[in-house]
Amino acid sequence: MADEAVFRRVLIKLSGESLMGDLDFGTDPARVLAVAEQIKVVHDRGIEVSIVVGAGNIYRGMSGAAAGMDRATADYMGMLATLLNALPLQDALERVGVHTRVQSAIAVAEVAEPYIRRRAMRHLEKGRVVIFAGGTGNPFFTTDTAAALRATEVRAEAILMAKNGVDGVYSADPKSDPSAELIPEITHMEAIQRGLKVMDATALTLCMENNLPIHVFNMDDEQNIDRIVCGGAVGTLVKT
Repeated sequence: MADEAVFRRVLIKLSGESLMGDLDFGTDPARVLAVAEQIKVVHDRGIEVSIVVGAGNIYRGMSGAAAGMDRATADYMGMLATLLNALPLQDALERVGVHTRVQSAIAVAEVAEPYIRRRAMRHLEKGRVVIFAGGTGNPFFTTDTAAALRATEVRAEAILMAKNGVDGVYSADPKSDPSAELIPEITHMEAIQRGLKVMDATALTLCMENNLPIHVFNMDDEQNIDRIVCGGAVGTLVKT
């Protein structure tokens, strides 16, 4: 692994579950602080870091729709839930000394800035971490798609896709198929054609069209983010 970073600007996609720790739902303050400390290590290398956070630990639009709720309403609830993860993550990052801004695709002026692309890029240039909340601001799109969209908009060089308890992309679900094998490298198109659960198809297509690589890794190892930004081979690399 190199001693210096190989990226200038990255976007980290955090699932809501990555902030949950051992809890059944919600955010675990100790886990949020641990994630913030991992991000600080990367930030201190001079890398510009943006984050898209999910809300699977609080609410999922699809599960709400499956329970009979209107899908658009359920998705808006999920978008608001991402703010409940973005704010404690911002607080934890600032407690470890990293200046942070939250930008929301849904207007919540009292707690977050509106998402403005040029302002977000200016924050990154000034060394601030930017957390993108509220998904894309539209129903029927996942936070995976929000990550692909924001990464493309702010010209990130890669997406770091954090997973929980999984080392990368497997040929099948390793929890149900013991013969599943880790795939160290794959193209966006192959992942789409094989139906591998890297991101949803919309997000993968957007990354493919913009030649945006995705590093899929296990968030449980606290050194993985730093290894990836320093050029280490960790988890699975999805590229065109």
